[in-house]
Amino acid sequence: MGVDLLAALSGLGFGLSLIVAIGAQNAFVLRQGIRGEHIAVVVAICAVSDAVLITLGVAGAGAVIEGMPELADGVRIAGAAFLFGYAALAARRVWRPSALHASGEDAAGVRAVALAAFVLTWLNPHVYLDTVVLLGSVAATHGDARWWFGLGAATGSVLWFAGLGYGARLLRRPFSRPSAWRALDGAVALIMGAIGLSLVI
Repeated sequence: MGVDLLAALSGLGFGLSLIVAIGAQNAFVLRQGIRGEHIAVVVAICAVSDAVLITLGVAGAGAVIEGMPELADGVRIAGAAFLFGYAALAARRVWRPSALHASGEDAAGVRAVALAAFVLTWLNPHVYLDTVVLLGSVAATHGDARWWFGLGAATGSVLWFAGLGYGARLLRRPFSRPSAWRALDGAVALIMGAIGLSLVI
């Protein structure tokens, strides 16, 4: 097995180990997948954003970010504010069964969904820590093959988000009941709120 292929496989595994976790972004992709709303847009925004951030990390931008604490603080505060707001909306849906289904006027517009996906990605400090700083540092250990490592990690993001978004359709039958949507939105509210609180603390 060549060094480049080995580095790509290492990047794939490492990238998946960072992204396959319960978080704000994954919870949003899962919810949109179950609702069947603008899945391609959400998957594309998340995957392309990850690829851009991974590229920055492999290029060495992590050191620059670590040297600008003011920028990190700004992103942290903005991200926490958005997460609290999204948590409040999810909690509101728990108490309003009429807002739980992706039918008719309850369906969100593509612009609103795209904006939410974009903000959940780019205003989440954990994304920068994982993709730019941590993944970039590990990629640097692969020397000339670091770009293959980055390619593997980016491929992992595409596979994960596509699988999560489109695979969520398998859960639509159980989520035909309002009680299931209440449980999901309750979990989303708790996840978003907890991550927002962690950013503030």
